[in-house]
Amino acid sequence: MKVVIVGAGLVGLSAAMLLADDGHEVAVLERDVEPAAAPSSAFETWERRGVNQFRLPHFLQARLRSLLDAELPRVIDGLAAAGALQTNLLDQIPERITGPAQAGDDRFALITGRRPLVEAVLAAAAAATPGVSIRRGVAVAGLQDAGVGAPVPHVNGVVLDSHQSIEADLVVDAGGRRSPLPRWLVDVGARPPEEELEESGFAYYGRHFRSTDGSLPAMIGPLVQDYGSVSIGLLPADNGTWSVTIFAAAGDAAARRLRDVDTWEAVVRSLPLAAHWIDATPIEDGIVTMSKIEDRRRRFVVDGSPVATGVLAVGDSWGCTNPSLGRGASLGLLHAVALRDLLRESSDDAPLDLAMRWDVVSESQLRPWYDATLFVDRHRLREIQAIIAGEPYEPDDPRWELEKSLQAASAADPACFRAMFAIVNVLELPDEALSGGVAERALDLGRDWRDAPPLGPTRQELLSILG
Repeated sequence: MKVVIVGAGLVGLSAAMLLADDGHEVAVLERDVEPAAAPSSAFETWERRGVNQFRLPHFLQARLRSLLDAELPRVIDGLAAAGALQTNLLDQIPERITGPAQAGDDRFALITGRRPLVEAVLAAAAAATPGVSIRRGVAVAGLQDAGVGAPVPHVNGVVLDSHQSIEADLVVDAGGRRSPLPRWLVDVGARPPEEELEESGFAYYGRHFRSTDGSLPAMIGPLVQDYGSVSIGLLPADNGTWSVTIFAAAGDAAARRLRDVDTWEAVVRSLPLAAHWIDATPIEDGIVTMSKIEDRRRRFVVDGSPVATGVLAVGDSWGCTNPSLGRGASLGLLHAVALRDLLRESSDDAPLDLAMRWDVVSESQLRPWYDATLFVDRHRLREIQAIIAGEPYEPDDPRWELEKSLQAASAADPACFRAMFAIVNVLELPDEALSGGVAERALDLGRDWRDAPPLGPTRQELLSILG
């Protein structure tokens, strides 16, 4: 099968290798002009204007490592050679929390790095894969309709902004969260897909650091820590680097002062489990920010029928969420593997069946993670807004009570800790991780979470630090 993939990001490149390994002829089209940089210099020199989070903090969970181990081990080799961090964070947490080592703890092993380095490694691996061609500086302007006059348009290629067309048996859109696929579909006479869309409501203020000896800061708390009206993410990366990022509500005017380096540092210093993470050399001169991030999910089967055939959305083009939980890369690769598996079972001359089955796969494998991510984000945003307003946050939601109880219980019970860690690493959905009595255990051991003293500044103290 001749496949055109739109987008040479993490998901597009991974999908290209997976499909080419199965014998498909794959052309990857990327609108950004600059060629991929060497992994060693990618962070400093590579510009990816089409990816607004390219230089922001990035993290790859254990689920992605397990998928790469099974499907693309050459990428693991390339990441290791480039200095990506290989670790099992379970080994760095005191045994009084984790309990004795258990069978299966190796599933928490991960490999991670800054996004430019990771993407550079993937680009090199894809370029070396027989059957994959990567064309950069090639912008897709729309889809090519086969023109058969069917009620459901059939796509048989893409049209470039140069007006050149490229034919394909299948078009895979991996264009990310900014993908214009719905507009392209309407342009060829298709109905628009269903779309669930809202702004996530968060803003990010981050900075990367490097140690002088290649070591990483001691981990004395979780990777993401909530401190009243702000949260902080502490993400280890490659070659003795890491990132520190403060998350705040986008509507919190006072938090916008975090763009100032001195103010940002003062706030981090006030957070006791995070302060030592900035005792190092910063890589950037200033604070890297990101806001106006959308949570969006698209469904391309409407009223029981696909809006078009011959084109499938994968990764963030299908659904994207607030990146604070860092699930995008893992879920994108999971989606790409599912696509490869589906094409193994599908006939080239049954595009309608392929579109319908892809909807089933996406809804069954990706939708639960999308919904679980939005659940956490929406409650956390409302909790922040309540704190800013000086009001208690007491939603009538037993799932939220369980979430908070699990966080509290995970510091005192190995079973609760592993359940939380499995969810964080995209290894198990909450319902699976909390089965077998773990939910009841969390509610019992963590029931006093409201009484825990705050570790960081109160809202008024934070406002004082912000000036």
